[in-house]
Amino acid sequence: MQPNSPFRTVDFRTLFTATALSRLGTHTGYVAVPLIALSALDANPGQVGALATLSTVAFLLIGLPAGAWVDRMRHRRVPITADLVRAGLFASVPVAWWLGCLTLWQLYTVVLLNGCATVFFDVGSQSVLPQLVGRDGLIQANAAVVSLMAVGNVAGRGAGGGLAQLLTPPVAVACTAVSYLASALRFTAVRRTPAPSPPVPGRRAPLGAQIAAGLRHVFGNKELRALALTAALSNLGSQIINTMLPVLFVRELGLPAGALGLFWAVGGTGLLLGARCARPIAVRLGHGRTLGLAGLCLAPAGLLVPLIDRSAWLWPAGAGWLLAMLKTGMDNVLGVSLRRRMTPDSLLGRMNATFRFLLTGALAVGSAIAGLRSYRMCHIRLRPVLVPCPSASVRLVNRLVRS
Repeated sequence: MQPNSPFRTVDFRTLFTATALSRLGTHTGYVAVPLIALSALDANPGQVGALATLSTVAFLLIGLPAGAWVDRMRHRRVPITADLVRAGLFASVPVAWWLGCLTLWQLYTVVLLNGCATVFFDVGSQSVLPQLVGRDGLIQANAAVVSLMAVGNVAGRGAGGGLAQLLTPPVAVACTAVSYLASALRFTAVRRTPAPSPPVPGRRAPLGAQIAAGLRHVFGNKELRALALTAALSNLGSQIINTMLPVLFVRELGLPAGALGLFWAVGGTGLLLGARCARPIAVRLGHGRTLGLAGLCLAPAGLLVPLIDRSAWLWPAGAGWLLAMLKTGMDNVLGVSLRRRMTPDSLLGRMNATFRFLLTGALAVGSAIAGLRSYRMCHIRLRPVLVPCPSASVRLVNRLVRS
């Protein structure tokens, strides 16, 4: 272990393992919930898009005030409470399925409330990290956390697809609840987190003023503003793809749930590779130049993803997805580290909340765009459009348009 490794800190190791358990549950549920909707409730593409939208819309609804609220709390308690809430929500799904009373409205409620709890988990856990490792150790610590997220993407989505295929999607959701519960229990071992500074009597700023301070900090700084807007656009595009992948793989191509999990796991591998190579490249080229070159060289690979099909076209589509996610992994390590280093402790919660509002809000918008577009294509008669391309995704478009 290197002398300056964040893993030399006991509390960081504890936070790392708790986050690992939480991410495992998140990614397992990411695969299992839409598969339940498709297989058990016969959901259409518009309803799958609605599920994806509701799972992230909480960041648009409460993302900004959550940062101000977290700055007033003990940061350690926030992710513990959020994990317990998420465990209870997901546990209700297999119980309702077993009793034969599971409905789409219950799934809508579960993903919406889970999104609200996730807002507080993300903001709280991101605000704890600088307190455990110090600002000098942020880049290494963040590289470790982003690598963990990538591994969770591979293991969690792969496991979610495998569990859904072998043991049914409700069992995969039950495993999600267990992961969240284990994460909450592990988080209780984190000790070294100071209490928030006590407010000066009669001087606490109104909630709106605190939110505005966080917005001014992000949008008033040209570096933070650029990081926020580019990451939001990247999330918008990737979520449009992710929302329709379950429909394309399971319903249109007739592939097993394990194949969907494997495709998502390929993207997670790209995230992991990007997270691991970001810091060495940035040491040689600089953070800004590395972020710019990654966008120019790797982002266009995402144009290969629409080639998805049962045939050999699946390989270039998977390669394009891997390279696009490699770029995202590099962005996560360098961008998150930069924004934390440019933010004082008193604004960490509000800065994180502002970024989460923009980034995860872009996910909600992307889900809505994908779901609404699919709904319109399924229910509005348009002139046939014939495109000579072997891609199943394009054939899906042609079939929907002709209908």
